[in-house]
Amino acid sequence: MSHDVIMPALGMAQDSGILVSWSKQPGDAIAVGDALFEVETDKATMEVEAQHSGFLNNVVANAGDEVPVGQVIAVIAEAPNAVAPQEVSQDDVLPEGQAVIMPALGMTQDTGLLVNWLKQPGEAVRADDILFEVETDKSTMEVTAGFDGFVAALLAQAGEDVPVGHNVAIISLAKPDAPVQRSNRAVTYEVAPSAPAVATPDQPKSAKKAVVVPNSGRILASPKARRMAHERGLDLQQLVQAGHVQPFHMSDLDVLEGMVSSTVATFAATALRRLTAQVRAEQFSEIMSLVSAQPTGREAGAVVAGLAAGAWEQGQQDIVIAYRQFATTQQFTNPHHIGLGKARADDEVAPAQLLIYDLRNSAITLIENCADGQPTLTLLSQGDFLALTLECRSDHMSADAALSFLTEFAGRMEQPLRHLL
Repeated sequence: MSHDVIMPALGMAQDSGILVSWSKQPGDAIAVGDALFEVETDKATMEVEAQHSGFLNNVVANAGDEVPVGQVIAVIAEAPNAVAPQEVSQDDVLPEGQAVIMPALGMTQDTGLLVNWLKQPGEAVRADDILFEVETDKSTMEVTAGFDGFVAALLAQAGEDVPVGHNVAIISLAKPDAPVQRSNRAVTYEVAPSAPAVATPDQPKSAKKAVVVPNSGRILASPKARRMAHERGLDLQQLVQAGHVQPFHMSDLDVLEGMVSSTVATFAATALRRLTAQVRAEQFSEIMSLVSAQPTGREAGAVVAGLAAGAWEQGQQDIVIAYRQFATTQQFTNPHHIGLGKARADDEVAPAQLLIYDLRNSAITLIENCADGQPTLTLLSQGDFLALTLECRSDHMSADAALSFLTEFAGRMEQPLRHLL
């Protein structure tokens, strides 16, 4: 028994492929899975594997030839020097229009089982309308019409196996007077070339090709692309979610790697750090009581900002701190350089490097995800304790810097006299 070797459809936008080279020579023995030839399409070179064992015969295409999808280019037979593939009739002429072919849904596929037609002869269709369902490798896929127009011909019936690349339907621009419906036969039908289409308001011309829409969750990719994706640790599902057209080829892996790199970089820049600490509030409360009783203008914001500034890089760097309490915001520049509680709020608003939410006397008991333009520090009362929460993005502070800052600040809040030493 002999098997035809055809030019495969490696992409839904492909109607021909350039045969780059043969990996086997006429008369060579071939096993299933052997690299048979290379084909180039859409600037991607793909390796096509043999789907049958036997001997390569009747090679009718040479390296460099551009071959239409579905055309027989060789035969794999049980013995060398098998007879050439039988010429088929092209006497039947179908209505003019755009041909819809049986797509290649996998590299191991040479036919597809037409499960069901979802449009009938003469019916109007849009390019994105589902035209038919095809089953292969235990997977059922929906295939769109690919063109706007009318169903002028259906060339296969439900339940028939149709070779990959063979015409299964014709979409015409004008509504057909006598739409055709027939069974798939072992002949190649000639499609009369359509006259230049003129778009009308009701029927725009579409240049879209048929697109395969998976409805089983199965991802379509060439064996080489699937293998290389696995070796590189890439998830083809990300291409599906991004809306890239299947089946996927090697060129799509470069796109996927770019998507992964961008995602990793974005995540690294926006990943949120959240550190919490709990300290006894006794000494801090005493300091605040003394400050509030002083007629010198000292205030809670200056004290808290001073303690935070002293903990920021151990007080060795300049810092602007925004202190917010009861919807009122004060801003302090280097409050640790002036003396505990003596700093005055700035009149001019400058970009703050740290935002402090003082929620000790509010009804709020939990706060999360407040970090935005700068690291955020929140203070909450919990009985005899103070709960301290530091939130920042990874591009705000390193993990070590965040840990060091919160540890130092917690120590100063629990023992404010440390600030004066």
